[in-house]
Amino acid sequence: MFKRFTLGLNVLLLFVPLALALEWFHADPMAVFFASALAIVPLAGLLGKATEHLTSHVGAGVGGLLNASLGNAAELIIAFVALKEGLHDVVKASITGSIIGNILLVLGFSMVAGGLRHEQQRFNRTAAGVGASLLLLSAVGLVVPALFHFTATGQGIKVERELSLEIAVILFVIYALSLLFSLKTHRHLYVGETVGAEEAGEGTWGLRKSLWLLAVVTAAIAVMSEILVGAIEPAAKGLGLTQVFVGVILVALVGNAAEHSTAVMVAMKNKMDLALGIAIGSSLQIALFVAPVLVFASYLVGMPLDLIFTPFEVAAVTISVLVVGFVSMDGESNWMEGAMLIGVYFILAIAFYFLPA
Repeated sequence: MFKRFTLGLNVLLLFVPLALALEWFHADPMAVFFASALAIVPLAGLLGKATEHLTSHVGAGVGGLLNASLGNAAELIIAFVALKEGLHDVVKASITGSIIGNILLVLGFSMVAGGLRHEQQRFNRTAAGVGASLLLLSAVGLVVPALFHFTATGQGIKVERELSLEIAVILFVIYALSLLFSLKTHRHLYVGETVGAEEAGEGTWGLRKSLWLLAVVTAAIAVMSEILVGAIEPAAKGLGLTQVFVGVILVALVGNAAEHSTAVMVAMKNKMDLALGIAIGSSLQIALFVAPVLVFASYLVGMPLDLIFTPFEVAAVTISVLVVGFVSMDGESNWMEGAMLIGVYFILAIAFYFLPA
């Protein structure tokens, strides 16, 4: 199964030169958008693989930090390019989409795939509880700026941006503490939370090859992201979609498609602890690391980003976090629980589709 998946990613790599050619000849924006989106999927997969191989050379502690920092690099690059273009709504929508996509769609498919092979799957309740609590904290970080915006309307944009910046600092500090918790003080709760190259059926790459591939793929993702973001507005108009829907559903899926297929594959091997760690951990990285970093970066490019999400985005994240909290609280999962998570995701996706611009 892993070899078939790898072959599929290699085929998708053909979309990289296609996207470059379409952009060069100023082709239809819709074709450019879909070609660049499909090109990012295998590149994200290669980025995750290079990080995984690099981890085997630098040890568990540094490796965990690398996985945490680079695991969502594709999403971070796409969002940063959109930030430079002034597409703040797309940036915030991609943050929302990545969070709900990971904890509902990725985790849901993992539970279904694993549950169809194993009647009942178990995972560490304490680790899952910590993850759910951190997710709830991240939801608070999104809710408070929105509540402030709607209840203290006379304070002005400057105060709202300052509030967002200070909340971003707190979220980043909590993220750093969560790394200390999972990698140092309570690492026994997260044993086996990384998948080695040998387990995936591959030999370990050398350090030089891993670093070289990491640099090349990151640069390629940056180029594809530039093309993707440039085609978002005309493509959204052509498809009759809002920028929020494109950001929450389409852009978020692009960055997650290849990387988090690992969660589904390990769930099928009855390693639900690992699948849960990938899905929830990636959402936490988006909320506690990527979002604050984008706020900090926005000041460097002279286009300050706030954390004021739309009421529906806030509601979607809060609902998703609560649902995952209830599902994971018993330390067990089955395919029906996974189907429920997927159902919630599609309900929210449909609502975002009909949400007015």
